[in-house]
Amino acid sequence: MAAKSIWVIAHLTARPDRIDEVRRALTGLIEATRAEDGCIRYELTQNNSDPVDFTFVEEWTDDESLNKHLESAHIRDLQSRAVELFAAPPDIRRYTLLA
Repeated sequence: MAAKSIWVIAHLTARPDRIDEVRRALTGLIEATRAEDGCIRYELTQNNSDPVDFTFVEEWTDDESLNKHLESAHIRDLQSRAVELFAAPPDIRRYTLLA
């Protein structure tokens, strides 16, 4: 059986007074992340009816690649600003595609 990729849904909630800053910070992750080994898909969405709600839809070749991403300098930099930018901790979930 072939190895299954890892899918990630990551929900982030911006502080209402920081929406534009959060959008810039999150879009700033895209180029570096897409260049990482193991990144298949890395897409950012913003909720049309609730602009504080951002969601990444990600696909990674394996857990090792995803774990390296979570330890990358650009992610650590964002984490260092989390208290000022986000209203809650991120909700990051890993999935295996079934069908």
